[in-house]
Amino acid sequence: MPVLATPAPPSPEDLAYSLTLPATLVSPAIARAATRTILRAYGLRDVMDAAVQVVGELAACACRFTPTAEVYVSLRYREGALRVILYDGHPRHSHPRLAAACDARRRAALRVLSCVVGACGGDWGFGEVREPGGGTRMWAVLPRAGAVGYAT
Repeated sequence: MPVLATPAPPSPEDLAYSLTLPATLVSPAIARAATRTILRAYGLRDVMDAAVQVVGELAACACRFTPTAEVYVSLRYREGALRVILYDGHPRHSHPRLAAACDARRRAALRVLSCVVGACGGDWGFGEVREPGGGTRMWAVLPRAGAVGYAT
C-alpha cells in the first residue's frame, strides 16, 4: 500500500486571495473573519491583530463611500509584507475643490488605519482606479517585522 505524503502547509509567500463583497454593513466583519482564517492557514498569526484592523478599516471606508453594490478586497503577501487593497466604485470628482473635500473626508475616515499602519512601519494611500469602470483604490502595506509587535 503506498504511503501518502502529508502536504506541506502553505507558505506565506503563496498567500494571494481576492474577495468580492456586497457593500453592506456586514461586509467589514466578513472581511475581518476571512482575513483571520487566511492568515492562520498561511502561518501569519503574528500579524493578525494589525492586519484584521487594517482590513476592517479599509472595508468599512469602501462600503461607506461606494455608490455601487460591491467592493473588492485583495490580500497578498510579498517580500515580507502583507498587502491589502480595497476597490470601491466611488469615482474621482472632476471639480478640484470637490475632489479635495472628498479626499479629506476619506482621509478622516481612515485615521485609525493611518495609526495602525504607522505603528507597523508600513505605508498606505488611496487614488483613482486605473482599470475600466473607475472608482477608488485604497491600499495598505504591513511589513511583517513591524506588524508582529503591533499588539504587544
